[in-house]
Amino acid sequence: MALELKQQLRLTQQLVMTPQLQQAIKLLQLNRLELVGLVQQELEENPVLEEFVESDEEGEASGEDYEAAGEVQPASSEERLVDEVSAADAQKTTEDITDAEKIADWEWQDYLNSPPQTSQASGGMEERPSIDATLTRRATLTEHLEWQLQLTELPIEEEVAARFIIGNLDERGYLQATISELARQSGMSETTVELALARVQALDPVGVGARDLRECLLVQVRTLRIEDPLVLRILDECIDTLIKRDFRGVARVLNVAVSEVVVAAEIIGRLEPRPGRAFGGDEPVYIIPDIYVHKVNDEFHIVLNDDGMPRLRINGLYRDVLSRGNSASKDTKAYVQEKVRSALWLIKSIHQRQRTIYRVMESIIKYQREFFERGINHLKPLNLRDVADDIEMHESTVSRVTTAKYVNTPQGIFELKFFFNSRINRFVGEAVASESVKERIRKLITAEDARRPLSDQRIAEMLKVANIDIARRTVTKYRESLNILSSTKRREVG
Repeated sequence: MALELKQQLRLTQQLVMTPQLQQAIKLLQLNRLELVGLVQQELEENPVLEEFVESDEEGEASGEDYEAAGEVQPASSEERLVDEVSAADAQKTTEDITDAEKIADWEWQDYLNSPPQTSQASGGMEERPSIDATLTRRATLTEHLEWQLQLTELPIEEEVAARFIIGNLDERGYLQATISELARQSGMSETTVELALARVQALDPVGVGARDLRECLLVQVRTLRIEDPLVLRILDECIDTLIKRDFRGVARVLNVAVSEVVVAAEIIGRLEPRPGRAFGGDEPVYIIPDIYVHKVNDEFHIVLNDDGMPRLRINGLYRDVLSRGNSASKDTKAYVQEKVRSALWLIKSIHQRQRTIYRVMESIIKYQREFFERGINHLKPLNLRDVADDIEMHESTVSRVTTAKYVNTPQGIFELKFFFNSRINRFVGEAVASESVKERIRKLITAEDARRPLSDQRIAEMLKVANIDIARRTVTKYRESLNILSSTKRREVG
Protein backbone atom coordinates (compact mmCIF):
# COMPACT_ATOMS: atom_id res chain seq x y z
CA MET A 1 0.00 0.00 0.00
CA ALA A 2 1.51 3.29 -1.13
CA LEU A 3 1.80 6.21 1.29
CA GLU A 4 0.85 9.65 0.02
CA LEU A 5 0.19 13.15 1.39
CA LYS A 6 -3.23 14.76 1.02
CA GLN A 7 -4.74 18.08 2.02
CA GLN A 8 -8.31 18.26 3.30
CA LEU A 9 -10.43 21.29 4.13
CA ARG A 10 -12.62 20.73 7.19
CA LEU A 11 -15.04 23.22 8.77
CA THR A 12 -15.68 22.81 12.52
CA GLN A 13 -17.20 24.89 15.29
CA GLN A 14 -15.71 25.16 18.75
CA LEU A 15 -16.02 27.42 21.75
CA VAL A 16 -12.95 29.59 22.33
CA MET A 17 -12.51 31.11 25.77
CA THR A 18 -10.97 34.47 24.98
CA PRO A 19 -9.22 36.38 27.79
CA GLN A 20 -12.06 38.90 27.77
CA LEU A 21 -14.67 36.15 28.20
CA GLN A 22 -12.64 34.57 31.00
CA GLN A 23 -12.47 37.92 32.77
CA ALA A 24 -16.24 38.44 32.42
CA ILE A 25 -16.93 34.98 33.88
CA LYS A 26 -14.50 35.64 36.72
CA LEU A 27 -16.15 38.96 37.59
CA LEU A 28 -19.58 37.37 37.54
CA GLN A 29 -18.86 34.96 40.38
CA LEU A 30 -17.05 37.43 42.65
CA ASN A 31 -18.83 38.91 45.63
CA ARG A 32 -18.73 42.62 46.37
CA LEU A 33 -15.60 42.62 48.54
CA GLU A 34 -13.68 40.46 46.06
CA LEU A 35 -14.75 42.74 43.21
CA VAL A 36 -13.51 45.81 45.09
CA GLY A 37 -10.14 44.10 45.59
CA LEU A 38 -9.89 43.19 41.90
CA VAL A 39 -10.74 46.75 40.83
CA GLN A 40 -8.08 48.14 43.18
CA GLN A 41 -5.55 45.75 41.64
CA GLU A 42 -6.50 46.86 38.12
CA LEU A 43 -6.12 50.50 39.17
CA GLU A 44 -2.55 49.73 40.24
CA GLU A 45 -1.62 47.73 37.13
CA ASN A 46 -3.38 49.68 34.36
CA PRO A 47 -2.22 53.33 34.13
CA VAL A 48 -5.14 54.23 31.85
CA LEU A 49 -7.69 53.54 34.58
CA GLU A 50 -8.23 56.08 37.31
CA GLU A 51 -10.68 56.52 40.17
CA PHE A 52 -12.95 59.52 39.94
CA VAL A 53 -13.43 61.18 43.34
CA GLU A 54 -16.18 63.77 43.32
CA SER A 55 -15.57 66.85 45.47
CA ASP A 56 -18.26 69.06 46.94
CA GLU A 57 -17.98 71.57 44.11
CA GLU A 58 -17.94 68.87 41.43
CA GLY A 59 -20.91 67.18 43.07
CA GLU A 60 -22.99 70.30 42.33
CA ALA A 61 -21.94 70.43 38.70
CA SER A 62 -24.70 70.11 36.12
CA GLY A 63 -24.86 67.77 33.18
CA GLU A 64 -23.43 70.47 30.88
CA ASP A 65 -20.30 70.59 33.04
CA TYR A 66 -19.74 66.88 32.53
CA GLU A 67 -20.22 67.15 28.80
CA ALA A 68 -17.87 70.12 28.58
CA ALA A 69 -15.17 68.12 30.32
CA GLY A 70 -15.58 65.27 27.86
CA GLU A 71 -17.09 62.97 30.50
CA VAL A 72 -20.34 61.09 30.84
CA GLN A 73 -22.76 61.85 33.65
CA PRO A 74 -23.99 58.72 35.46
CA ALA A 75 -27.51 57.70 34.51
CA SER A 76 -28.34 55.32 37.36
CA SER A 77 -26.93 53.48 40.33
CA GLU A 78 -26.32 50.49 38.04
CA GLU A 79 -24.07 52.58 35.77
CA ARG A 80 -21.87 54.27 38.34
CA LEU A 81 -18.91 52.12 37.32
CA VAL A 82 -19.06 53.19 33.67
CA ASP A 83 -19.91 56.83 34.18
CA GLU A 84 -16.73 58.74 33.34
CA VAL A 85 -15.83 57.28 29.94
CA SER A 86 -15.75 59.76 27.04
CA ALA A 87 -17.99 59.38 24.01
CA ALA A 88 -14.95 58.52 21.89
CA ASP A 89 -14.00 55.67 24.19
CA ALA A 90 -17.34 53.94 24.68
CA GLN A 91 -20.99 54.30 23.81
CA LYS A 92 -23.03 55.29 26.83
CA THR A 93 -26.05 53.15 27.69
CA THR A 94 -28.83 54.86 29.59
CA GLU A 95 -31.84 53.38 31.30
CA ASP A 96 -34.59 54.69 33.49
CA ILE A 97 -34.39 53.97 37.18
CA THR A 98 -37.09 53.68 39.77
CA ASP A 99 -38.04 56.46 42.14
CA ALA A 100 -36.76 54.36 45.02
CA GLU A 101 -33.29 54.21 43.48
CA LYS A 102 -33.29 57.97 42.90
CA ILE A 103 -34.21 58.57 46.52
CA ALA A 104 -31.43 56.22 47.62
CA ASP A 105 -28.91 58.07 45.42
CA TRP A 106 -29.98 61.47 46.83
CA GLU A 107 -29.69 60.20 50.39
CA TRP A 108 -26.17 58.91 49.77
CA GLN A 109 -25.14 62.15 48.08
CA ASP A 110 -26.41 64.16 51.08
CA TYR A 111 -24.43 61.90 53.38
CA LEU A 112 -21.25 62.08 51.34
CA ASN A 113 -21.43 65.85 50.86
CA SER A 114 -22.08 66.61 54.54
CA PRO A 115 -18.98 67.54 56.54
CA PRO A 116 -17.82 65.00 59.13
CA GLN A 117 -18.87 65.83 62.67
CA THR A 118 -15.82 65.65 64.90
CA SER A 119 -15.26 66.72 68.44
CA GLN A 120 -12.86 69.59 68.98
CA ALA A 121 -11.76 68.03 72.24
CA SER A 122 -10.67 64.87 70.48
CA GLY A 123 -8.77 66.78 67.82
CA GLY A 124 -10.83 65.50 64.87
CA MET A 125 -10.87 62.26 62.91
CA GLU A 126 -7.45 62.94 61.38
CA GLU A 127 -5.66 62.48 64.72
CA ARG A 128 -7.32 59.17 65.56
CA PRO A 129 -5.45 55.94 64.79
CA SER A 130 -6.51 54.01 61.72
CA ILE A 131 -8.65 50.94 62.12
CA ASP A 132 -5.69 48.75 61.09
CA ALA A 133 -3.80 50.01 64.14
CA THR A 134 -6.59 48.93 66.49
CA LEU A 135 -7.06 45.36 65.21
CA THR A 136 -5.48 42.53 67.18
CA ARG A 137 -5.14 38.84 66.43
CA ARG A 138 -6.60 36.34 68.84
CA ALA A 139 -3.96 34.22 70.57
CA THR A 140 -3.86 30.54 69.64
CA LEU A 141 -4.00 27.73 72.17
CA THR A 142 -0.29 27.03 71.69
CA GLU A 143 0.66 30.68 72.26
CA HIS A 144 -1.56 30.87 75.35
CA LEU A 145 0.04 27.78 76.90
CA GLU A 146 3.61 28.82 76.05
CA TRP A 147 2.97 32.22 77.63
CA GLN A 148 1.91 30.49 80.87
CA LEU A 149 4.88 28.15 80.63
CA GLN A 150 7.26 31.11 80.58
CA LEU A 151 5.78 32.31 83.88
CA THR A 152 6.19 28.90 85.52
CA GLU A 153 9.44 27.88 87.19
CA LEU A 154 10.33 24.40 85.93
CA PRO A 155 13.51 22.38 85.66
CA ILE A 156 14.98 22.68 82.19
CA GLU A 157 14.22 19.01 81.41
CA GLU A 158 10.54 19.37 82.28
CA GLU A 159 10.28 22.63 80.34
CA VAL A 160 11.68 21.00 77.20
CA ALA A 161 9.27 18.08 77.57
CA ALA A 162 6.35 20.47 78.21
CA ARG A 163 7.04 22.33 74.98
CA PHE A 164 6.94 19.05 73.06
CA ILE A 165 3.64 18.22 74.77
CA ILE A 166 2.16 21.58 73.79
CA GLY A 167 3.32 21.04 70.23
CA ASN A 168 1.41 17.73 70.06
CA LEU A 169 -1.98 19.13 71.11
CA ASP A 170 -4.83 19.26 68.59
CA GLU A 171 -7.37 22.07 68.21
CA ARG A 172 -9.54 20.52 70.95
CA GLY A 173 -6.67 20.61 73.44
CA TYR A 174 -6.16 16.82 73.49
CA LEU A 175 -2.72 15.20 73.46
CA GLN A 176 -2.11 13.28 70.23
CA ALA A 177 1.08 11.44 71.22
CA THR A 178 1.95 8.76 73.77
CA ILE A 179 4.39 9.18 76.64
CA SER A 180 6.95 6.96 74.92
CA GLU A 181 6.69 8.96 71.67
CA LEU A 182 7.14 12.24 73.54
CA ALA A 183 10.13 10.82 75.42
CA ARG A 184 11.73 9.77 72.16
CA GLN A 185 11.06 13.14 70.51
CA SER A 186 12.30 15.26 73.39
CA GLY A 187 15.17 12.99 74.45
CA MET A 188 13.90 12.97 78.04
CA SER A 189 12.91 10.08 80.26
CA GLU A 190 9.30 8.93 80.47
CA THR A 191 9.21 9.96 84.13
CA THR A 192 10.17 13.52 83.17
CA VAL A 193 7.51 13.57 80.47
CA GLU A 194 4.88 12.40 83.00
CA LEU A 195 5.83 15.23 85.35
CA ALA A 196 5.73 17.74 82.49
CA LEU A 197 2.31 16.48 81.41
CA ALA A 198 0.96 17.04 84.91
CA ARG A 199 2.31 20.60 84.75
CA VAL A 200 0.63 21.23 81.39
CA GLN A 201 -2.68 19.83 82.62
CA ALA A 202 -2.57 22.35 85.48
CA LEU A 203 -2.48 25.26 83.02
CA ASP A 204 -5.44 27.21 81.66
CA PRO A 205 -7.81 26.16 80.09
CA VAL A 206 -8.64 23.44 82.60
CA GLY A 207 -8.49 19.96 81.09
CA VAL A 208 -5.95 20.74 78.37
CA GLY A 209 -3.37 18.03 77.68
CA ALA A 210 -5.77 15.13 78.34
CA ARG A 211 -5.48 12.02 76.21
CA ASP A 212 -9.20 11.24 76.05
CA LEU A 213 -12.56 12.57 77.18
CA ARG A 214 -12.53 10.65 80.44
CA GLU A 215 -9.16 12.07 81.52
CA CYS A 216 -10.21 15.58 80.41
CA LEU A 217 -13.31 15.52 82.61
CA LEU A 218 -11.45 13.95 85.57
CA VAL A 219 -8.82 16.71 85.44
CA GLN A 220 -11.59 19.32 85.57
CA VAL A 221 -13.31 17.52 88.45
CA ARG A 222 -10.08 17.52 90.48
CA THR A 223 -9.27 21.15 89.64
CA LEU A 224 -12.78 22.36 90.48
CA ARG A 225 -12.78 20.20 93.62
CA ILE A 226 -16.00 18.39 92.83
CA GLU A 227 -16.25 15.76 95.56
CA ASP A 228 -19.43 13.96 94.49
CA PRO A 229 -18.48 10.24 94.55
CA LEU A 230 -21.17 9.35 92.00
CA VAL A 231 -19.65 11.77 89.48
CA LEU A 232 -16.29 10.03 89.83
CA ARG A 233 -17.86 6.59 89.51
CA ILE A 234 -19.74 7.58 86.35
CA LEU A 235 -16.57 8.97 84.76
CA ASP A 236 -14.58 5.86 85.74
CA GLU A 237 -17.09 3.16 84.78
CA CYS A 238 -19.94 4.46 82.62
CA ILE A 239 -18.68 7.36 80.50
CA ASP A 240 -19.71 5.69 77.21
CA THR A 241 -23.19 4.92 78.51
CA LEU A 242 -23.57 8.48 79.75
CA ILE A 243 -22.64 9.88 76.32
CA LYS A 244 -25.64 8.00 74.92
CA ARG A 245 -27.78 9.61 77.68
CA ASP A 246 -28.86 6.17 78.82
CA PHE A 247 -29.44 7.25 82.43
CA ARG A 248 -31.33 4.08 83.27
CA GLY A 249 -28.43 1.99 82.00
CA VAL A 250 -26.00 3.95 84.18
CA ALA A 251 -28.29 3.55 87.19
CA ARG A 252 -28.53 -0.20 86.57
CA VAL A 253 -24.74 -0.65 86.31
CA LEU A 254 -23.96 1.44 89.39
CA ASN A 255 -27.01 0.21 91.34
CA VAL A 256 -28.26 3.72 92.16
CA ALA A 257 -31.48 5.63 91.58
CA VAL A 258 -32.10 7.26 88.20
CA SER A 259 -32.73 10.60 89.91
CA GLU A 260 -29.22 10.51 91.40
CA VAL A 261 -27.74 9.81 87.96
CA VAL A 262 -29.64 12.80 86.53
CA VAL A 263 -28.18 15.12 89.19
CA ALA A 264 -24.65 13.81 88.57
CA ALA A 265 -25.13 14.10 84.80
CA GLU A 266 -26.07 17.77 85.21
CA ILE A 267 -22.80 18.39 87.06
CA ILE A 268 -20.80 16.60 84.37
CA GLY A 269 -22.71 18.49 81.68
CA ARG A 270 -21.33 21.78 83.00
CA LEU A 271 -17.76 20.63 82.28
CA GLU A 272 -15.98 21.47 79.02
CA PRO A 273 -15.34 18.43 76.78
CA ARG A 274 -13.17 20.51 74.44
CA PRO A 275 -10.82 22.76 76.45
CA GLY A 276 -9.38 24.35 73.32
CA ARG A 277 -12.76 25.46 72.02
CA ALA A 278 -12.23 29.11 72.99
CA PHE A 279 -8.98 29.25 70.99
CA GLY A 280 -10.03 27.24 67.95
CA GLY A 281 -12.02 28.03 64.86
CA ASP A 282 -11.73 30.81 62.34
CA GLU A 283 -12.24 34.47 62.98
CA PRO A 284 -15.87 35.55 62.61
CA VAL A 285 -16.83 36.65 59.12
CA TYR A 286 -19.31 39.50 58.93
CA ILE A 287 -21.68 39.40 55.99
CA ILE A 288 -22.12 42.55 53.92
CA PRO A 289 -25.09 42.14 51.57
CA ASP A 290 -24.49 42.58 47.85
CA ILE A 291 -28.16 43.43 47.25
CA TYR A 292 -30.87 45.21 49.23
CA VAL A 293 -34.55 44.49 48.65
CA HIS A 294 -36.93 47.12 50.04
CA LYS A 295 -40.70 47.00 50.03
CA VAL A 296 -42.32 50.34 49.15
CA ASN A 297 -46.11 50.13 49.31
CA ASP A 298 -46.89 46.90 47.44
CA GLU A 299 -43.75 46.77 45.29
CA PHE A 300 -40.27 45.38 45.96
CA HIS A 301 -37.35 47.54 44.85
CA ILE A 302 -33.82 46.26 44.29
CA VAL A 303 -30.77 48.36 45.20
CA LEU A 304 -27.29 47.02 44.45
CA ASN A 305 -24.72 47.68 47.15
CA ASP A 306 -21.89 49.64 45.52
CA ASP A 307 -20.60 51.13 48.77
CA GLY A 308 -16.82 51.36 48.58
CA MET A 309 -16.72 50.56 44.87
CA PRO A 310 -14.33 52.91 43.00
CA ARG A 311 -15.87 55.00 40.21
CA LEU A 312 -13.77 54.33 37.13
CA ARG A 313 -12.94 56.45 34.11
CA ILE A 314 -10.25 56.75 31.44
CA ASN A 315 -7.38 59.03 32.32
CA GLY A 316 -7.52 62.24 30.26
CA LEU A 317 -3.75 62.23 29.65
CA TYR A 318 -3.88 58.96 27.75
CA ARG A 319 -7.00 60.07 25.93
CA ASP A 320 -4.99 62.99 24.60
CA VAL A 321 -2.24 60.63 23.41
CA LEU A 322 -4.69 58.91 21.06
CA SER A 323 -5.96 62.24 19.71
CA ARG A 324 -2.58 63.79 18.87
CA GLY A 325 -2.43 62.37 15.38
CA ASN A 326 1.14 61.68 14.32
CA SER A 327 2.82 63.44 17.25
CA ALA A 328 3.01 60.22 19.32
CA SER A 329 5.08 57.23 18.26
CA LYS A 330 3.48 54.10 16.86
CA ASP A 331 4.57 51.96 19.80
CA THR A 332 3.19 54.48 22.27
CA LYS A 333 -0.16 54.54 20.55
CA ALA A 334 -0.30 50.75 20.37
CA TYR A 335 0.45 50.49 24.09
CA VAL A 336 -2.16 53.09 25.03
CA GLN A 337 -4.77 51.51 22.74
CA GLU A 338 -4.21 48.11 24.35
CA LYS A 339 -4.56 49.54 27.87
CA VAL A 340 -7.63 51.57 26.93
CA ARG A 341 -9.23 48.50 25.37
CA SER A 342 -8.52 46.51 28.54
CA ALA A 343 -9.90 49.27 30.75
CA LEU A 344 -13.07 49.64 28.69
CA TRP A 345 -13.65 45.90 28.75
CA LEU A 346 -13.28 45.88 32.53
CA ILE A 347 -15.78 48.72 32.92
CA LYS A 348 -18.27 47.07 30.57
CA SER A 349 -17.83 43.69 32.29
CA ILE A 350 -18.55 45.21 35.69
CA HIS A 351 -21.57 47.01 34.27
CA GLN A 352 -22.85 43.78 32.71
CA ARG A 353 -22.25 41.95 35.99
CA GLN A 354 -24.38 44.46 37.89
CA ARG A 355 -27.16 44.21 35.32
CA THR A 356 -27.13 40.40 35.44
CA ILE A 357 -27.32 40.35 39.24
CA TYR A 358 -30.20 42.80 39.07
CA ARG A 359 -32.10 40.65 36.57
CA VAL A 360 -31.53 37.44 38.56
CA MET A 361 -32.80 39.13 41.72
CA GLU A 362 -35.86 40.39 39.85
CA SER A 363 -36.63 36.85 38.71
CA ILE A 364 -36.17 35.44 42.23
CA ILE A 365 -38.62 38.00 43.61
CA LYS A 366 -41.03 37.06 40.85
CA TYR A 367 -41.00 33.38 41.84
CA GLN A 368 -40.63 33.82 45.62
CA ARG A 369 -42.85 36.84 46.22
CA GLU A 370 -44.82 35.08 48.96
CA PHE A 371 -41.60 34.42 50.87
CA PHE A 372 -40.64 38.10 50.79
CA GLU A 373 -44.09 39.03 52.05
CA ARG A 374 -44.92 36.24 54.53
CA GLY A 375 -41.76 34.34 55.51
CA ILE A 376 -39.94 31.04 55.10
CA ASN A 377 -43.02 28.85 55.41
CA HIS A 378 -44.17 30.20 52.04
CA LEU A 379 -40.93 29.46 50.17
CA LYS A 380 -41.57 27.66 46.88
CA PRO A 381 -39.48 25.03 45.08
CA LEU A 382 -37.16 26.66 42.57
CA ASN A 383 -34.20 25.55 40.45
CA LEU A 384 -31.62 27.33 38.33
CA ARG A 385 -33.34 26.36 35.09
CA ASP A 386 -36.50 28.29 36.03
CA VAL A 387 -34.59 31.55 36.56
CA ALA A 388 -32.33 30.93 33.55
CA ASP A 389 -35.32 30.49 31.26
CA ASP A 390 -37.01 33.56 32.73
CA ILE A 391 -34.07 35.90 32.08
CA GLU A 392 -32.98 34.05 28.90
CA MET A 393 -29.53 33.12 30.14
CA HIS A 394 -27.66 29.86 30.71
CA GLU A 395 -27.91 27.94 33.97
CA SER A 396 -24.16 28.28 34.55
CA THR A 397 -24.52 32.07 34.46
CA VAL A 398 -27.25 32.00 37.10
CA SER A 399 -25.14 29.62 39.18
CA ARG A 400 -22.17 32.01 39.10
CA VAL A 401 -24.34 35.00 39.94
CA THR A 402 -25.82 33.28 43.01
CA THR A 403 -22.47 32.04 44.38
CA ALA A 404 -21.22 33.69 47.59
CA LYS A 405 -23.62 36.63 47.30
CA TYR A 406 -26.11 37.74 49.94
CA VAL A 407 -29.30 39.76 49.85
CA ASN A 408 -30.86 41.81 52.64
CA THR A 409 -34.62 41.21 52.55
CA PRO A 410 -37.54 42.15 54.83
CA GLN A 411 -37.27 38.57 56.17
CA GLY A 412 -33.52 38.79 56.95
CA ILE A 413 -30.19 38.24 55.19
CA PHE A 414 -29.94 35.18 52.96
CA GLU A 415 -27.52 33.76 50.44
CA LEU A 416 -28.92 33.76 46.92
CA LYS A 417 -28.50 29.98 46.82
CA PHE A 418 -31.04 29.79 49.65
CA PHE A 419 -33.90 30.54 47.26
CA PHE A 420 -33.09 27.48 45.14
CA ASN A 421 -34.18 24.27 46.82
CA SER A 422 -35.73 20.92 46.02
CA ARG A 423 -39.41 20.10 46.15
CA ILE A 424 -41.31 17.90 48.59
CA ASN A 425 -44.60 16.64 47.22
CA ARG A 426 -47.91 17.05 48.98
CA PHE A 427 -50.67 14.48 48.94
CA VAL A 428 -53.02 17.18 47.67
CA GLY A 429 -51.98 20.49 46.13
CA GLU A 430 -48.72 22.08 45.04
CA ALA A 431 -45.31 20.89 46.22
CA VAL A 432 -43.53 22.59 49.11
CA ALA A 433 -39.88 23.73 49.31
CA SER A 434 -37.41 21.64 51.29
CA GLU A 435 -36.35 24.67 53.35
CA SER A 436 -39.95 25.15 54.46
CA VAL A 437 -40.07 21.52 55.58
CA LYS A 438 -36.83 22.00 57.54
CA GLU A 439 -38.38 24.99 59.29
CA ARG A 440 -41.45 22.89 60.20
CA ILE A 441 -39.19 20.16 61.63
CA ARG A 442 -37.26 22.71 63.68
CA LYS A 443 -40.46 24.18 65.12
CA LEU A 444 -41.86 20.73 65.97
CA ILE A 445 -38.68 19.80 67.86
CA THR A 446 -38.57 23.18 69.62
CA ALA A 447 -42.12 22.73 70.91
CA GLU A 448 -41.72 19.06 71.94
CA ASP A 449 -41.84 17.69 75.48
CA ALA A 450 -38.21 17.27 76.58
CA ARG A 451 -39.13 14.14 78.55
CA ARG A 452 -40.79 12.58 75.52
CA PRO A 453 -38.95 13.92 72.46
CA LEU A 454 -40.31 13.26 69.00
CA SER A 455 -38.67 10.49 67.02
CA ASP A 456 -37.97 10.91 63.32
CA GLN A 457 -40.76 8.46 62.51
CA ARG A 458 -43.20 10.44 64.65
CA ILE A 459 -42.18 13.69 62.94
CA ALA A 460 -42.71 12.10 59.52
CA GLU A 461 -46.20 10.99 60.59
CA MET A 462 -47.06 14.49 61.86
CA LEU A 463 -45.90 16.02 58.57
CA LYS A 464 -48.01 13.55 56.63
CA VAL A 465 -51.02 14.66 58.64
CA ALA A 466 -50.09 18.21 57.53
CA ASN A 467 -50.35 17.05 53.86
CA ILE A 468 -46.57 16.65 53.31
CA ASP A 469 -45.40 13.38 51.74
CA ILE A 470 -42.03 12.72 53.40
CA ALA A 471 -40.12 9.60 54.45
CA ARG A 472 -38.47 9.02 57.81
CA ARG A 473 -34.96 8.93 56.30
CA THR A 474 -35.61 12.34 54.75
CA VAL A 475 -36.62 13.71 58.16
CA THR A 476 -33.39 12.28 59.59
CA LYS A 477 -31.34 13.96 56.85
CA TYR A 478 -33.02 17.33 57.40
CA ARG A 479 -32.69 17.05 61.19
CA GLU A 480 -28.96 16.35 60.91
CA SER A 481 -28.52 19.29 58.50
CA LEU A 482 -30.06 21.47 61.24
CA ASN A 483 -27.49 20.12 63.75
CA ILE A 484 -30.23 18.68 65.97
CA LEU A 485 -29.52 15.56 68.03
CA SER A 486 -31.59 12.40 67.81
CA SER A 487 -34.56 11.86 70.10
CA THR A 488 -32.52 9.53 72.32
CA LYS A 489 -29.90 12.22 72.97
CA ARG A 490 -32.52 14.96 73.39
CA ARG A 491 -34.43 13.12 76.09
CA GLU A 492 -34.33 14.63 79.59
CA VAL A 493 -35.00 12.46 82.64
CA GLY A 494 -36.35 14.16 85.72
